[in-house]
This record gives sequence, C-alpha cells and structure tokens, in this order.
Amino acid sequence: MKFPTLATPVQLGSLTLKNRVVMASLTRNRASPGGIPNDLMALYYSQRSTAGLILSEGIFIEEIGGEWLNAPGIFTPAQIKGWQKVTNAVHENNSLIFAQIWHIGRVAHPHHQAGRPNVAPSAVKAEGGKFRLLEGAPGYVTPTPIEDPSHYVEMYRQAARAAKEAGFDGVELHAANGYLPHQFLESHSNKRRDAWGGSVENRSRFVLEIIKAFIAEWGDSKRVGIKLTPAGGYNDMGDSEEDARKQYTYLIQELDKLDIGYIQLSQGFPHPRANNLVVLDEFRPLIKNALVFNNAGLTGEVAEDQVNGKGVQGGPIHAAVFGRAYIGNPNLPEVLQTGAEVKNSDYTLYYDTADDLSRGYTDY
Repeated sequence: MKFPTLATPVQLGSLTLKNRVVMASLTRNRASPGGIPNDLMALYYSQRSTAGLILSEGIFIEEIGGEWLNAPGIFTPAQIKGWQKVTNAVHENNSLIFAQIWHIGRVAHPHHQAGRPNVAPSAVKAEGGKFRLLEGAPGYVTPTPIEDPSHYVEMYRQAARAAKEAGFDGVELHAANGYLPHQFLESHSNKRRDAWGGSVENRSRFVLEIIKAFIAEWGDSKRVGIKLTPAGGYNDMGDSEEDARKQYTYLIQELDKLDIGYIQLSQGFPHPRANNLVVLDEFRPLIKNALVFNNAGLTGEVAEDQVNGKGVQGGPIHAAVFGRAYIGNPNLPEVLQTGAEVKNSDYTLYYDTADDLSRGYTDY
C-alpha cells in the first residue's frame, strides 16, 4: 500500500468515511430536462463510490439561468425523487454522499431564466465570463440587489430539507468560486449598508445564517460542511490579502464554533484578481473542531504527507479532495494505492456530448 494513511477511515460525527479520499463536486451537465437526476447519473456516482465521501455536483436551489442548462436542482418533487436514485446507488456501494447546495447569484444570465434578473447582494457586475450558449456569447450583466437576504436563507433551508428527504448523508454550502454566498463575503461585490454588508461581521451573516439553518434542518451539526476559496480567482473574485485575511479569520472561527462537520479549503484558481494567500497555511491553524478537507490539485504523495501533518501549518488535514482525477479514474483510491497511472480525462466531454451522454461520463 503506497499511501497507508489515506486508506484509513476517519470519523465525521456519527459517519465513518471508509478512507480519506473525497470526490470533489464536479459539474457534469447530465441531468434530464427540468434539472432531474436520472439513471445515468446514478450509475456515474455509483462507479465512484470508491471514495470515502462523495460531494455531489452543485445542486441549484431554484430555477437559475446558469451556463449549464442541464445542471440538477433540488426544489421540485421530481428532482428529489431523482436524487433518491443517486443516493441509493451510492449507499448500495458502501459510500456516503453530501449534497453541495448551490446558487450562483450574479453570474447567472437573465436570458437563461425567462428574463428574470440575476440577483446578488449589490448591483455590482462580475467582469469577464462568457455565456457561450447565447447568441454572441455575452458576458455577465449587472445583477439586481436582493431586497431581503433572509428570503434566500429560507430557500437554502428548504434545499437542506429536500436533501435529507432525498437520502443524502449531509449537506455542503458552496460558499466559494464567486457564487452567491461568496458574493456576500467579499467587499468588492457586497456594497450593502444594512445588516448584511459593511463590516466583516455583517458580510459573514448570510453564510452563517444559512449554516445555522442547515444545522436546524438536519438536527446534527456534523452533517453540515462548507467550501471556501479565500484567495478568490474565479468569477471575478478576490479581495486584498489584508481584507481576505480579516474576513475569513472571523468567518472560519465562527463556523468552527458551530461545530460543523468539516471545512473544505480550496486554493482556488490562478487569476490576476486572486490574492496570494496560501489558504491551507493561513487558515488551518484556526480550525479546532471541524474536520479539514484540502482541495488544491493534490497528488497522492502530497495528500499522504498532509494527512500526516507534513508541510502543513497548525495540524494535519483529515481528508484530501480530488476533482478531475475522479472523472477518468472511478477507482481512484485503488489507482493511488497501487501506483497505477492516473488516467487523463477528455475535457471536451466534461459538459457537452451531444447525442450520447455516457461518453466521457460513465465509460471510463
């Protein structure tokens, strides 16, 4: 066995992860019309039940005009029923799955949502970005400020309730990568002057209220996780190092007080807008109660070192999150442990496969 610590179980509250290899959330755009999970998706996730924990692809909490028109939702009975197929398949293969709960806010496009405006904490447009399925591939548009953020907190609460009904083992708030919760956190995208903006504490409120709602719905704080990208770099996100350090120091300490299951720290994407924080080194020392998952383009060697505390400030990570490697290697833990070649996957088939949705999806 090449990486013995990665192969050991780890406790996430009352749940036992059979190993420390976590499958990252990966948008694959394979849902049926209406955002309904289907049999093909159930097969895809069952194939990858080699992971100690699967983090589902992002799941929309309302009808949203994102770039991915076949991304799944969890706001209709048919969607919930579809997810039950997926969770049953994962459980039959002795793994666990958390639902990543997703709203993209200002990086939606009104033309993809029947003219309804996209929303955000403030009327601040993200720069860059292309909606390649729309004529002329337009970029982002200026969003409409959310009048009452508590309405969206309630929407997230309903999604957490639906995830429980769908058979998930827990929920993860996607508060990274420039999506709606992330937009509330950063000073350049949140210009509000009410209780939801301004100070570090106020900008954290939206995320913390959602996490509290998740805990209330599940009745177990350990069934709740969160993904964060403090360095930014995607969807025009990234505060200065000083501002990000203050914001995320406060937020992570408050999250840890809530005794949630895990905090997934992602280094994010290299981009001129990103700051230079080394996310794991900066924030790992603050986390005392939650498990720490690291998502940073890891190799097996680096992951094994980190779960043993080597090269990590403030203590070891508890599990390593692997993304694209899981697309082409459904049996990734075995591949890592035997030293077999980690196969590349075909990027051109990640999202669009025309008439055969299984290509580049369930045929690895």
